[in-house]
Formats: sequence, structure tokens, C-alpha cells
Amino acid sequence: MTTTRPVAPPASEARARVQAVTQHHARRGGRATVRGRAYPAYLVVLFTVFFLVPVVHARSTSPAPISVSSVNFSPGAAPLVCALAVAVCWGGQLAGRFWGPLVVQPFLLHVLMSTDISPAHYLGTIARRRLAYAGTVSVLAVCSAAYLATDLFDRAGTALPGLAVTAGISAVAAAAWLWGQVRAVRDNFLLAGAVGVSALVVAGASGAAPDGRYGHWLAALVPALLAAAVGPPAFRALPSIDLTRLARESARASQARAYAWTGTLHHALDLYRPEPRGFTSALIRTDGSLRGYLAQGAVRALRTPGRAAAAATLLPVGGASLTHGVAGSGGGPEWWWAAGSVGVYLGSGWVGETWRGLRDELTMAPLFGERWGGLPARALAWPVAAVTAGTFLGVALVALFRWPLPAGRAGSTVLLVAGSVVLVLGARFLREMKLHLPLELLLPVITPFGDLSGLRVVAWQFDGIVVVLTGVALMNAVPSATGSAVLAVCLAAGCVGAGLRRTGWAHRGLLARLRRG
Repeated sequence: MTTTRPVAPPASEARARVQAVTQHHARRGGRATVRGRAYPAYLVVLFTVFFLVPVVHARSTSPAPISVSSVNFSPGAAPLVCALAVAVCWGGQLAGRFWGPLVVQPFLLHVLMSTDISPAHYLGTIARRRLAYAGTVSVLAVCSAAYLATDLFDRAGTALPGLAVTAGISAVAAAAWLWGQVRAVRDNFLLAGAVGVSALVVAGASGAAPDGRYGHWLAALVPALLAAAVGPPAFRALPSIDLTRLARESARASQARAYAWTGTLHHALDLYRPEPRGFTSALIRTDGSLRGYLAQGAVRALRTPGRAAAAATLLPVGGASLTHGVAGSGGGPEWWWAAGSVGVYLGSGWVGETWRGLRDELTMAPLFGERWGGLPARALAWPVAAVTAGTFLGVALVALFRWPLPAGRAGSTVLLVAGSVVLVLGARFLREMKLHLPLELLLPVITPFGDLSGLRVVAWQFDGIVVVLTGVALMNAVPSATGSAVLAVCLAAGCVGAGLRRTGWAHRGLLARLRRG
């Protein structure tokens, strides 16, 4: 009895077969129509004419908000560039673990998996095209942001090094994006460690060089070499990729995309929320009773260690940036204030799952009962305590390192930080009480510039960040620190009221339930 082995098709034949499958799949309705392309083009033209062109004109006729002329790529600039490269590389690896460049439409992937074509043939083309897109978009986005926010491209002495650094960092980000998806967790940790060590070496070498003259070129060359070293092994790993895991990732991405386009973004993000594991018995004491409110929240946070670690990092960093901004030290304090508030806002959602428990108990009253009792204290004790402690840890770090703060502003700084934390907690409550997309948001809003109903949907999807940024802008406009803090409390109270209305708790029913509780 003789057995025959399947003969792998030549590369040219495999390429032709992959193109034929892709074209047939596109004819099934996946190909964009003329009307489908016209609406995004209309939005791009609208954004360009009414936002981008005025912003670019205002930037070209006024000084930059942040000046880097004093830095001029001195020895102190290379460590900042290295830190940025490390953050971008690690972010690319993390993004690849959740939504990598090989995520395709589930049906197309199923068809290609059912053939005798090697995964390298139909995944390699997709990876190369998407990495090229990602690198190009990264370069353009970073250069545009640098042009609008800094004076980096005003002089040739800083423009060329800045462009080289941006290209190197974009290249290593694209390579790390693919590496994070196709390589194992151990390999990702090795790459992360190698990138961190390389950044330390480059920062030390640039500081040891005379006047740090060539530090920026070294900071641009090392990421490019690292991308060249990481890219080929990542592509060589395509034939051995776990297609079953890739199919699950593609199905989850397709479902998340459908949620994001036709419903709510938080439902799409829930698909990527890690499942709590372990520490179940730690919620109960030895005598059978539940632990205290803070202990329960801490245990539930430890059940998702990745989110807890991200929150433990973001809260102090956001608190430090927030303090640096409200104290009015350094260039562009309002930017530091806004960035720190957004960081605290993001960290406040990752401190545990108690926000979701509160929303479920408020929206499913027939299941959990009508009496409030200790519901707010039980659900909000841990998030409020964790966010406050993490933020003021960043404040303590600022005071510990004795950053240059204006004299006589310690009291107002603490007051503004406290007001910002209250505002962030109110915005987080508003976001977590979000349910399905309201139908009235889909009604057209006719203006001389066209239908702007899409802006309402976008504002509703990102309402927490919109509230935080708007609140920071209003607080910054108030001349008194006390007035800013009172304004923040009022905005937070409005967010709490709006969040309760989202869950169906009207004012009259709320007061009645509070009296019964």
C-alpha cells in the first residue's frame, strides 16, 4: 500500500490561487461600493476643510505651544526618545496580542485554511501590506502632531533628526506589532527585555558622548536596526502560527467591529475584557461572612492582574502629570493637566470590576431587589479609595523629587488635584452606567455643513473623555482654585445624575428608594 503526500504548490501558483480566493470573496459583497467610499471621503473633506486647514494656518502664523528649541537634541533628549521608543514597542506587542495585523474576515480565513496552501502564502501578503500601512500612518501622525504642537520642524537642525527618530520608532512599532501576534509569550518577554536594555545602553552612550552631538542619530539608528532584526524572524514564524487561535481572534474582532459600527463601543471592548480568575475563596472570611468593602474590591481587582497592574501604573503617572499641570510649572501646563486627568480616568476603570457590578444592580432591580441599603458604599468604596490613593501617590512623587513649583501654590494645587479627581470619578460613573445606544442619536441633524448626527454618536461613545477634557478646560478658565474645585464638584454631580438616569433611576424614585433603604 502506497501513500501519497500532498505536494505544496509553487510560490507563483499559490499566489495566484490566493488572489483568486480573495477576489471571489470580495464579489460576495465584501468589496466596498461607490456609495460606501463616498461617505468616508465626504467626512475626510469636511474634517480637512473645517478643522485641519484652520489649525495648520493658525500654527503657521503663531508660535508653537511647546518649544523644543532649548532642548535641541542635547544629552537630555536621547533618554526621552529612548523612553518613547520603549513605550511604542511594548504597546505594539500588546496590541498584537489582542488585535494583530493577521486578523482577517472569519469566512475568508476559513476558506484559506481549508486549502493546501501554506499559511505563509496567504498571511505573508496581508502582513506586509498592513505593516507598510501602519508604519506610514505612524510616521504621518507623529510628524503632524509634532508640527502642530512643537517647533520641531521649524528649523533644519531639528527637523532632520526628528524625522529620522520618527521613522525608526515607526519601523520598530510595526515589527513589534507582528511579533506580538505570531510569537509566544516567552519570546515577547525576551523582546521587551532586549528593547529595554537597548534603550538604557543608547541613553548611557548618548550621555557619555561629548555634548551629546550624535545621540539623536544613535536613537534613530538603533530602533531601525532592531526592526530589521525582529521583522524577518516574525515572518518566518508565519508557517507555524496557531490557526485555531487566529480564527478565534478573527471572529472576536469581527464581532467587536460590528458592535463598534452599529452599537456601543463599550460592548465591543467587553469582548476583550479578561475573565476574573482565582481568589474566589478570599472574598469570604473563615467564619463564612463576607469581607469588608475595601477588601472585597481589592480581591476582585487581583482577580484580573493585568488590568490591576495597568491601573497601578496609570494612576500615579496620571497623578504626577496632573500635579505638574495644575501647579503651573513647566511649558504648557494645561496639556499636562489634561493628559494627567485622562490617565487617571483610564486607570479608574481598571481598578476592578465593581463598576460593572454597580451598573448591573441598578439596572436589574427586580433581580437584586429595590432597597439600596449599602449598595453605593459597597460598590464605590474600592474605586474611590484606589483612585484617590493612586493619584495622591503621584502627588507625593512630585513633592519627593522637589520639582520646581511656584511659591505659595501648594494649597491651590492640592485643591485643584482633589477637584480633578472628583471630576474624573463622576465621568467614570457616567461612562460605566452606559447601556445601549439611544435611538434618538441616530436621527439626522441637518446643518449648512451637512448631517452632523455622527458627531453626536462619537460624543456619546467617548462621553467620559469628553467630560474630563471639557471639565479641565472650564476649571483652567476659572481664576480661583476654590471656584475650580466647586465647578468640578458640580460637574461630577451632574455626571452622577445623568448616569442614574441612564439606568432608569429617576430623581423621585431615587429619593423614595433612599428613604426605604
